[in-house]
Amino acid sequence: MKSESAACPGAGPVLDPATPRYRQVSIGRGPVEVIEEGGALRMRSLEPLAELPARLLDRLVHWAQRRPEQTFVARRGADGQWQRISYAEMLRRTRAIAQRLLRLELSAERPLAILSGNDLEHLQLAFGALYAGIPYCPVSPAYSLMSEDLGKLRHVVDVLTPGLVFAADGDTFARAIQRVIPLDVPVVTVRGTLLDREAIGFDELLARPGGAEADAAFAASGPDSIAKFLFTSGSTKLPKAVVTTQRMLCANQQMLLQTFPVFGEEPPVLVDWLPWNHTFGGSHNVGIVLYNGGTLYIDDGKPTPQGIAETLRTLREISPTAYLTVPKGWEELVNALEQDSQLRECFFARIKLFFFAAAGLSQSIWDRLDRVAEQACGERIRMMAGLGMTETAPSCTFTTGPLSVAGYIGLPAPGCEVKLVPVGDKLEGRFRGPHVMPGYWRAPEQTREVFDEEGYYCSGDALKLADPANPQVGLMFDGRLAEDFKMSSGVFVSVGPLRTRVIMAGAPYVQDVVVAGPDRDCLGLMLFPHLPACRQLAGLGESAPVERVLAAPAVRAWQQALLAQLNAQATGSASRIAWLCLLAEPPSVDKGEITDKGSINQRAVLLHRAAKLEALYRGDDPDIVRA
Repeated sequence: MKSESAACPGAGPVLDPATPRYRQVSIGRGPVEVIEEGGALRMRSLEPLAELPARLLDRLVHWAQRRPEQTFVARRGADGQWQRISYAEMLRRTRAIAQRLLRLELSAERPLAILSGNDLEHLQLAFGALYAGIPYCPVSPAYSLMSEDLGKLRHVVDVLTPGLVFAADGDTFARAIQRVIPLDVPVVTVRGTLLDREAIGFDELLARPGGAEADAAFAASGPDSIAKFLFTSGSTKLPKAVVTTQRMLCANQQMLLQTFPVFGEEPPVLVDWLPWNHTFGGSHNVGIVLYNGGTLYIDDGKPTPQGIAETLRTLREISPTAYLTVPKGWEELVNALEQDSQLRECFFARIKLFFFAAAGLSQSIWDRLDRVAEQACGERIRMMAGLGMTETAPSCTFTTGPLSVAGYIGLPAPGCEVKLVPVGDKLEGRFRGPHVMPGYWRAPEQTREVFDEEGYYCSGDALKLADPANPQVGLMFDGRLAEDFKMSSGVFVSVGPLRTRVIMAGAPYVQDVVVAGPDRDCLGLMLFPHLPACRQLAGLGESAPVERVLAAPAVRAWQQALLAQLNAQATGSASRIAWLCLLAEPPSVDKGEITDKGSINQRAVLLHRAAKLEALYRGDDPDIVRA
């Protein structure tokens, strides 16, 4: 479909919900081949993947020639003004940094490790490494700043053996650097001091222009060159380093472009906070902008009650063409959109596409987004999702099919082969294509474990057909195989769908949930509360202790009602809940209860809270609410 004008006409009519009208946007959907063979179901798009560039930064060179003065990336400075870097300037800085990095004898065996978060220097340094053919690794800042024992950071450094480390602020990262980074490893900083070593100033990397040596290194790299290492979230074990090649990054961006031709029709403008140490923010979103000659505005906000203010400040100034975030981000944003007319006017002025990932979006938030879009400009905006993972750079499927329901992950993107293989009473999703990793770095045994005999990556995700009678409709997410368990009766519990149902029914008071019941005769729920919403429900201020908030009569009554609602939909012992409990203690990063991207490790929570779990099953824990 051809895109119509993106200019928002202002307050428009509220549409009849029975016949909603959507803003037109170009979304590709080629025919899909479905074959049943040897007990497995195979799916692939019949649309071939177009020819790929040899390296991702070929696109930087291209746009520096075609649109030299256009802003590629911008971030708000301390004075509140936008600091911008054009495509031509980014290429100049990239070549200079590459020339300097080549003198440090870095390699895949001694890569660049970036400890701090999203900023202009981070991106320049990453691009400099890519141009020089040197792998880099963006490390979760939480490993350095939030962890008490620095255990995950030590693991990352042991796996990588970095030859150079970057931390924007030496003072902020001093503790982690002093305790974990070897003294013979040089450190680059933008500001701050390090007591035990001399730091290289970031400006020193730009002191001399790049030349023939940098250009030769860039030309020598190619599709099989390692671009970067991305660590998995470590939800079940210690994080693994995913080898991410140039081919993977380029293939995934071409998949995205063919799935969403709108990105090539108008230079995409993204306002994005998602961390670059994750594949969604660092590969998917940065890649969309670079590959299609767009502009990235770095958002220093976060989807939290405190951090959302900075995001809203930016969205009142910058009109994105697409907005991509996690469900929590949509929740915070729709709250503001409903109240702020200036925000609505700017946000909907050019928007063509919504996208969410990392978790399920509750239907209530989805419905509110539709309503506020209709109020603002008389039409809805298409909400897209899909299935992706660090090992696949990240995208595999997109919701380009006919459904728009929770759990739907859609159809394979061009170039991605999907195989559904029976594992127990479920189907595991397995993936093959140019976007799939060659393996985990320095972990041959773990690599062998995740590839089958045909070279498909075994994701551990359970998938199923949305309509068994019509596979062309696409796929549904059916939970994680590793999370599922059997009760003492032998009844199998599918944790993923149950968790999704609880989170959606519990909105906005439930942040996440752990399903208890392995080898038990009944199921229970340990709920992590969304405290701001619970405080509001309880009628208590921010100074009230958490325990008092969770014990408030209104909160207890809501828990009882939630339990009744869940059990009204239960079909047997595998879905009937005997009890639930709101947890006052948040999940711990150091204990592995929560990954750095915020997902809950079910097994770790059950293990580290075993005493409370036993008390809950005995029925003598004061926090319990029973059916």
